[in-house]
Amino acid sequence: MRLANKVALITGAADGIGRESALLFAKEGAAVVLVDINDEAGHATVQEIEKDNGCASFFHADVSSAKDSEAMIAFAEKTYGQLNILFNNAGIMHSYDGNAINTDEATWDLTINVNLKGVFLGCKYGIPALQRAGGGSIINTASIVALLGSATAQMAYTASKGGVLSMSRELAVLHARENIRVNALCPGPLKTELLMKFLDTEAKKQRRLVHIPMGRFGLAEEIAKASLFLASDDSSYVTGTEFTVDGGITSAYVTPE
Repeated sequence: MRLANKVALITGAADGIGRESALLFAKEGAAVVLVDINDEAGHATVQEIEKDNGCASFFHADVSSAKDSEAMIAFAEKTYGQLNILFNNAGIMHSYDGNAINTDEATWDLTINVNLKGVFLGCKYGIPALQRAGGGSIINTASIVALLGSATAQMAYTASKGGVLSMSRELAVLHARENIRVNALCPGPLKTELLMKFLDTEAKKQRRLVHIPMGRFGLAEEIAKASLFLASDDSSYVTGTEFTVDGGITSAYVTPE
C-alpha cells in the first residue's frame, strides 16, 4: 500500500475531493484525520472507512480559526503519534461572489478567510508537526483559476486560489531541505456539489464546458487519485508545482466565438 504507516490530515473531508481522498488514502494504508464543520457527513465517512477496515477519525474545525487549526494538528499527533501528510483542501465558492463591482465585502472576507487564510493556518501549525515527523507532504487545493481568468465571474474565489498557489511555491522553497514537499493541486471544473451550486443554470455550465477539450466536468475521485500521488513517496522529487488536473483546459483556453 502506498501510504502504509502514514498519518494524513484532510480538511474539507466531509464531501467532494476531501471525502474521496480520505476514502482512497485509507484504502492505501494511511490513518486519516477528517476535518470539517459538517459533523454528520464527516462521521459518516469515518464509518465508511472503518467498515472497509480502514483507520480514521473525525475532528470538527473551522479552518479559518487559528484555535481550531492548531487543535486539529494537535489531535492528529495525539491520536496517531505523528503527521506525515497535510491536505489543506477546505474551501468555499459563494453564490454572491461575482466581479469586483458587485461582490460585497462580507463575501470577499469569508472566501479569503476560508480558502486562503485556512491554508496559511494549516501550514502554520502543520509544518512543525511534519518537521517533528522528519518530513512529509503538504497538498494545498488551488484551482485552474489561479492560472487563468474565469469565464464566470468569481473574484474572491479566484483571488484566494491565486494566493494559495503563490504561498505553496514559497513554502516549497523554504522547506525543501527539511524533506517537506509542498504542491498546489489545481483541479479543473468538477461535477461536485460545490461547483454545481455555483453553476446553477445551464448557461453557466456551458460557459465552463465549452473550454474543456474533454467536453465534461471532472470527478472528485479523479482529483483524489492525483492527491494520492502527491501524498505518496511516488512523488518524492515533486515540490513547488502547480499540479494541474483539468481535462486539458489550461492547454486550450480560448474565448468561443
